[in-house]
Amino acid sequence: MTPRTSIIGRIVHLRLFSRLFGRALVFAPIIGILLLLSAFPERYEATASMTPTDSAGMGLSGTVGQLGAIDNVFGNQAAVEVALRMAKSVYVRDLVINDTHLSDRMRGLDHLALERWLGRHVEVRSLRGSIIVVELQDHDPVLARDIVANYVRDTQQQLAVVARRQTAYKREVLRTLVFDATNELADAQDKYDNYRLAHHYADPRTSMASIGDRIPTLEATIKARQVALSTARQAYTDDNIIVKQQMAELAALQGQLAAAKATTSQDDQSVGTAVGNSRELFLLERNLNVARVLYDNYMRYLQGTAVEDLTSTVSMRVIEQAYIDTRRQYYMPTLAGALAFFLLWMAIEFYRLRPPIGDPLEGRAHP
Repeated sequence: MTPRTSIIGRIVHLRLFSRLFGRALVFAPIIGILLLLSAFPERYEATASMTPTDSAGMGLSGTVGQLGAIDNVFGNQAAVEVALRMAKSVYVRDLVINDTHLSDRMRGLDHLALERWLGRHVEVRSLRGSIIVVELQDHDPVLARDIVANYVRDTQQQLAVVARRQTAYKREVLRTLVFDATNELADAQDKYDNYRLAHHYADPRTSMASIGDRIPTLEATIKARQVALSTARQAYTDDNIIVKQQMAELAALQGQLAAAKATTSQDDQSVGTAVGNSRELFLLERNLNVARVLYDNYMRYLQGTAVEDLTSTVSMRVIEQAYIDTRRQYYMPTLAGALAFFLLWMAIEFYRLRPPIGDPLEGRAHP
């Protein structure tokens, strides 16, 4: 049974490839032309690189944080993916076409064809270290550099637009929160002031503390009056005007001390009144402090949105501006074609040197 002939075997048995001269006459010109086309016309590679950044990379993290701004609206993990998606978007391609006047510089192509051309020829890829590279090979070095430079600039601008759009949304939310916090702060302050007016406290905490400090003062004064009264009784009788006056003063002080120590709320200067009012005062102060903290924080974040607008354009930092690579560029498709034809030629020669069993070339001299 004759084995099935392979594709290489069929090519080998063509009359054109029966002699070495014929094979060289076919493959050598094709390989030479493809090699020539891979080098000429000369191609130039325009390259630019950029990387996502934030305020921390610029030494602004402290200032931005104090003003209530967020370093990066995209988040550190997604910054590269967002930038790649933005650079490859149709809208960025439209901006590049308009900014470089590509329709005038590449006559014969409509807008859709120019977008497809940019999508095929402009390569946007990421490297290690969160570096994004934009590359383009073209016969015109000026055009290639302009396109790459506009790709980088338009990507930066569109990322800034997205950041400002998100900041605007956050600003509207913060304005609502600030408005609500302002009303809550005003209501809490009004209740606190009404409490002060109702209890005749200019400073409630100081006034309550003075009530507690009044008792030791009265006790010390009473002891001093008791000593003075005892001394006076050694010199005078109880009917003496001096002794009567000191006894009256002592009784009045003891009445004040009893009223101050009273646990009921009959006297405004008593311990009972101070204790009873302290719970209400604590609740009012707590509500007032919470409302003030919320208002201050929301206002600080609202002010921070202005800083985010100012720093929105630094979401992408350009490492290398667009430049033309000095290395000689080769057109890889034609170079790969030349290699493919060379390997085919070598496969034919190897087949002729070692034909399979049963092939008509077996046992013959193969020029």
